Amino acid sequence: MQRMGMVLGLKLEKVEEYVRLHAAVWPDVLTMISACNIKNYSIYLKRPENLLFSTFEYHGTDYAADMARMAADPKTQEWWAVCMPCQEPLATRGEGEWWAAMDEVFHHD
Repeated sequence: MQRMGMVLGLKLEKVEEYVRLHAAVWPDVLTMISACNIKNYSIYLKRPENLLFSTFEYHGTDYAADMARMAADPKTQEWWAVCMPCQEPLATRGEGEWWAAMDEVFHHD
């Protein structure tokens, strides 16, 4: 299992819409998240900076393949088309990233 943490900006005028969308995530999207070996997934919002922090556990053996599978899913693509206009990626994110990956510096079970 690999723990993941990522960060992303949220546009001020889209905060309430994003919160509303995530109060009722589409069932097909949740099914795909699980099918791609992601568990214990949470997204947090830090106001007033409007930063999103996501954390999840990846329980698969090929993260790149699972993320490609998710990206190819039509319902997930629809969901992203609704959510992405709300988001504001960080200028410092890595090449090819939307959500900027973070290094884990501490963990305690």
